[in-house]
Amino acid sequence: MEIAIIVEGKNDRSRLRRLVSPDVDILCTYGTPGSLQMDKLAKQVGRRHVYIFTDNDAPGKRIRGILRDAFPDADHIYTRRGYPGVEGTPDEYLLQQLEKAGLEQFLIYPDPAPSAERWTKEDGLI
Repeated sequence: MEIAIIVEGKNDRSRLRRLVSPDVDILCTYGTPGSLQMDKLAKQVGRRHVYIFTDNDAPGKRIRGILRDAFPDADHIYTRRGYPGVEGTPDEYLLQQLEKAGLEQFLIYPDPAPSAERWTKEDGLI
């Protein structure tokens, strides 16, 4: 299945780019899209399945409504209210939401933080 994810801005796109395979296009509305931007998005999407991932604030909801009209078969991905938009959402939560949308095959999981090596007195001092 070929897909495209539509987000609001380039910061949202760069945030998701770290978590999503490079073969998935992440397209931007660059704010509230006008008719020219919507035509451009429609051409970029082509026949691919669309996922809409906008912020959980008033502008994000307005953009989601415009995109819903243009892409009625799109799946919607939501971030939690209180997070400062997609770009400010923790990776773990973004991954959960992308998994919930069924996009596991396209996800890139970050390496877990290396645990600090534990020093013992047998190690001695350098």
